[in-house]
Parts: sequence; structure tokens; C-alpha cells
Amino acid sequence: MTLRLSQRVQRVSLSANAAAKSRATELREAGRDILDLTTGEPDFDTPEHIKHAAYAAIAGGATKYTPTPGVKALRVAVQRKLQRENHLDYSLPSIVIANGAKQIIFNAFAATLDDGDEVLVPTPYWPSFPDSVRFNGGEPVFIECGLAQGCKLTAEQLELHIGERTRWLILNGPGNPSGAVYSAVELQAIAEVLRRHPQVLILLDELYEHIRFDGQPAQSLLNVAPDLQARCLLVGGVSKTYAMTGWRIGFGAGPRVLTDAMAVVQSQSTSGASSVGQAAALAAFDGGLEFLPEQVAAYQQRRNLLVSTLRNVDGLDVLEPQGGFFVFVRCAGLLGRYRPDGIRLDSDADVVAYLLEEGVAGVAGSAYGLSPWFRLSIATATDSVGEAGRRIARACTQLRGEA
Repeated sequence: MTLRLSQRVQRVSLSANAAAKSRATELREAGRDILDLTTGEPDFDTPEHIKHAAYAAIAGGATKYTPTPGVKALRVAVQRKLQRENHLDYSLPSIVIANGAKQIIFNAFAATLDDGDEVLVPTPYWPSFPDSVRFNGGEPVFIECGLAQGCKLTAEQLELHIGERTRWLILNGPGNPSGAVYSAVELQAIAEVLRRHPQVLILLDELYEHIRFDGQPAQSLLNVAPDLQARCLLVGGVSKTYAMTGWRIGFGAGPRVLTDAMAVVQSQSTSGASSVGQAAALAAFDGGLEFLPEQVAAYQQRRNLLVSTLRNVDGLDVLEPQGGFFVFVRCAGLLGRYRPDGIRLDSDADVVAYLLEEGVAGVAGSAYGLSPWFRLSIATATDSVGEAGRRIARACTQLRGEA
């Protein structure tokens, strides 16, 4: 018997991030000295007050099914967080909780896309964006945003790519993998275009909102264009700010007709998110951000270490991130060179494979829709980040112009 897979599942692929992480783990378990810079997962522990809230929830018997849109107390906490930190007002029915921000995004596309609908995806992108679109019958329309423009979408590009079937625009800031942060002026220009196209919904992925290196507070498109709120889905969660990747709690805030439909989708897949995870997330949102400056300072120190080392390497162009967990590096200048073993580097995948042999695991830029680049995570120990930079620099100096 041959098992026939659906066309839907064949339109998507296994996460390149997960594949790179898996390969690095295999080599480390085999005894290789590999510095793993593949994953955007904080190396800090979840704050103690959040863990204690989870213990209390378990001890108190809060281990039953939860309402599909989320526990009311947590939704109220998200409502307060949005008012306090983002200066945005949402009604309670406009807020929905899911098993991570990824599920929020998937549910939104499942609730709104028909076959052939288009979603504008600036590149570089987080790989789950286009695959979530494809899985739900839509067509991602890629807009290349290269080094010259800081890997940020321009208003002019947006205007050129909006068509009759455009359903959504995705804006991610600080960006993964780029670390790019849009200025108020850039967001205002994008908003002007969107006002001329009222049929376009806007997905604002702001998971890294508090991981910024410019000392400025989180800023959203909605802070400069509040009139677009009825067309926006704001996506957030606890994974990055609170080092809670394994707790799997995300939220969406948007127009009620959308959040109601997203709850319907979720009711037929996972139902409500973990009761214990929601209790922990409630403590996170209500517990303050006093711990965060120290962590952001550590990320910034790591960024500075890596950028300062790689910036001086012949063949590399480094985009200095303004936020997030990653340094995105253009490696076009290495292509056509030869490894010490005589193998020619013809793609960013070749570069990443070579760096892995030299002890540093990253992810090829092709996974994010932009080549030839590679992504390195700074969400790991400072010493490891510094050593990774030195290994990459040394590996690049070993390349030859001919076999």
C-alpha cells in the first residue's frame, strides 16, 4: 500500500531552523566541538515568579480544560499589557490566546484565506510565514528587501506589489532574521499606502518587541497609524521577552470578527491552551519587566562582539541588528572561493556547511528567502558568541581563490 499525502502538506517543508539545530546536536553528541548559533531561544531561565505561578496553579488544581479563546484572567492581563506597554486599547473579545504565536498566525490565515488569495511577505522572512500561507491555500508574494535598504520594506515596494487578490501584508519587527527595526517615518509611509488599499489586512508580528538596542520603547505601526487598528492583527507572546519558549503561549489582538473566527479554527484543532501555561503567562504579563534590561544588555554585548569581528572579514557584509536575537550576514563575497579541502563554495548552503565543519552552526539565508546570506543566533552564552565570531573569521581566511 502506498500512503497518499495531501497536496496541502506537500506544499510546505520541515523547518530549516529545526533541521540545522538537529544536525548541530547530532555532531555535538558525536563528540564534535560545535558552537550552536541556530536557534532563537533565550539562554536565560524563565523568571522565578513565573515558575512559582505555575507551581501554584498545579497545586490549586488548575489542570483542566480551558476556554478556547483563553482564560479570561489572562486575556485581561494581555489587555492591560497592551494598554501599559503599547498604548493600545482592545476590548476583551478582541483578544485570543493560543499555543504559541505560531498558532495565532496559522489560525488567522485559516480563518481568512481562500485558494489563490495572496499574502505579501517581505524577504528575508521567518519561514513559517509563507508555509502557513501555503498550507491554508494562499499564495505568498515575496518582496525582496536587501542590504541596501536594511532588509526593510519600503512604501514604494508595497504599492507596486498590492494586487486584486492581496489579502494580507506581514510586518515583522524587530525582524527575524534581520534584526531590522522600522522607524516612525518608515511606518507612516507604509501606512499611507495601506490607507489607499482598505481590502488589505495587516499582520504585525512583534514577538521581539522589547529586545531592542536603541534604548527606545516598543513601537508598532498602530502607534503611528491608529486608524488601521480595525485591519490589524497584533501578534505577541511570552517566548522571547520572558524566556518561555517551551510554555507555548501566544496571543492575538484584532477585530472581533477575526478573533471569533480564529477561536472557531482553534476549537477544531487543539482547543484551549495549557491551563498551567496560561497561569504562568498571567504572572509574566502582570509581573513587570525589571529583569529585562540586564538581558537586553547581554544580547547587545553579544551583538557588538559578533558584528565587530565579522565586519572586518573579507567577503562578508554584516547587517547590524537593531533588535532581536540574530545577526544576519551577507556572504556573496565568499562564493567562488575554495575550502582547504578543494570544495568550491557556490551557495550560502555551502558556506554554512563549511562553517559547520569549522565548528559553528548557523542557518543558510535561503531558509529566509534571501541568498546568499546566513543567520547566527546571539541567544547563547557571550563567550560562545565571541568564539564563534573568531572561528568564522579564521575559516574565511583559510579560503582560496582557486582550487
